[in-house]
Order: sequence, then structure tokens, then C-alpha cells
Amino acid sequence: MDIEIRRATVEDAEAGAWCHLLCWQEAYADLLDPQRLKEKTDPAGIGRRTERWVGAIEAGVVRWLAFNPGKDVPIHDRVIGFSSPGPGRDDDAPTPLELYSVYARQAWWGTGLGQRLMDVAIGREAASLWLLEGNDRALAFYRRNGFVEDGARVDEEYFGVPEIRMVRPAQKPAR
Repeated sequence: MDIEIRRATVEDAEAGAWCHLLCWQEAYADLLDPQRLKEKTDPAGIGRRTERWVGAIEAGVVRWLAFNPGKDVPIHDRVIGFSSPGPGRDDDAPTPLELYSVYARQAWWGTGLGQRLMDVAIGREAASLWLLEGNDRALAFYRRNGFVEDGARVDEEYFGVPEIRMVRPAQKPAR
């Protein structure tokens, strides 16, 4: 089955919001305090999260979505991954392009979906990104894609875990 990846529309906002919430639950289960993770990913807040997705899409934020190839899946399983690039947000941005996010649902880990989402988001461009310190799975993925830690570190307030910045130069075309 082919997985469709396309740019998000407002009509995709609720499914994208569900994917975002569920990806956080799956990716951060062993990284964050369980109570804090539960509070920050409470499904009761899906309406507010959907509104934020709508606002971002309407404002022109690029979000690439990967759609579940299964037939008649419920809305919370419709989007199985997403990525989002944009301009560097840091005052000392090491690159003009920042990879804001790449997430795939746990059932799709190891399938190459994360790579496809990153490729569509930033291609071979030079880019920077932030990830939660201790997220070894993501760290290994980004290192395989040419990213290295640049020494920048910030206290991430939402989850209460420090973040580290990674940077990569433009990649040479594959032969």
C-alpha cells in the first residue's frame, strides 16, 4: 500500500492534531514524567489543538502529512505522520531553514516514513532543528541524516526537559 504524503489543508487539521497528540504520547512515553505527559497530551484538549492547527495552516505554516493507507480509519488514525519546515526562529539561527518537526506514529517506526517526511520537508538543504535531550531514537535518526549537535541547549518549558540544537550543512546529491 502506498502512503500518500501531501501538504496539509484546513480540512486535515483535526486529523493532524490527533496525530500530533498521539505521536507525543508514543515518542515521549519513556522520556517525560508520566503525569506531565498525560496533562500535556490530554485528548480532552483536541478542540484547542485543532484550532491551533487551523490557525497555523491558514497563516501559511507548511505541514506535510502522511495518510494511513487503510480504508475507513477513524479520524485519530487518519494521519500517521507529519513534518514541518520553516525559517530559522533563533536569533543566532545557524541556517536559514529550520526543521520544526518530524513525527511518525509508533506503528510506522522503522518503515522509512520518517525519512520520507523529512525529505519532503527539507530535502538536501542545510537546516537546523531542536529535539528533547535524551530522545535517543530521534538523535540517531538525525545523525544518520548528517545533523550534529552544535552545543546550543535551552530549557524547554512545555515539557520541562532541555532541548538541544542540531545542524547540518547542505547535502550533496545522491549518485
